[in-house]
Amino acid sequence: MHIEPGVVHGAKMVLAYGTAAGAAGYSVKLVNDEINTRPIASLMARSVAATLAVLIFFELLPHFPVGVSEVHFIMGTTLLLILGTAPAAIGLAAGLAIQGMFFAPTDLPMYFVNITTLLVPLFAIHAMARKVLPQNVAYVDLGYGDVLKLSAAYQGGVIAWVAFWAFYGQGVTAETFASVGAFGMAYALVILVEPVFDLAVLAGAKALKARNSGLVTRRLYNAA
Repeated sequence: MHIEPGVVHGAKMVLAYGTAAGAAGYSVKLVNDEINTRPIASLMARSVAATLAVLIFFELLPHFPVGVSEVHFIMGTTLLLILGTAPAAIGLAAGLAIQGMFFAPTDLPMYFVNITTLLVPLFAIHAMARKVLPQNVAYVDLGYGDVLKLSAAYQGGVIAWVAFWAFYGQGVTAETFASVGAFGMAYALVILVEPVFDLAVLAGAKALKARNSGLVTRRLYNAA
């Protein structure tokens, strides 16, 4: 997901700076929570892993422009389920920045728009995981329905933010509706694919039985 350069521009970018700052502030809270409960080395290792994963997802997995943005397999739920929310947030922010600096410099002006679009839905499923998922079940034992709920919420949030930025930046026009609609239809397909990928990764983690590893979130092998 990369909103095309120029969709939001000029004075309207101030809102993107504000939303990105809010996302950064909440990320700091999550990082502090992690540091207070686990060694900082664990957070750093998982954040590096998340950053590398994001670069792989963005650069190596299929991606293509549709309408106002690009369709990517972001795998936000995968990052959260395996590594935790704070490392996922760091990985998404760092991965997007590295991609912009070294692979797609034309996307850098849209960094604050795009990072808001990636992080706010992540924070939403972070809260959702604590309220909607069965708390007596470790992540490795989740079923397709549980993972689908998270994936649908995350991808739905991405679609909603892309639509917001498009209408905010370009106005409510027939052309914008068509562009947003095309993107939303294409991106909805990701909702069907991502839960299958998530379950495959969770099955691999279950087979590894790395229960005490600092390289994964504690919730992966333990009930809440």
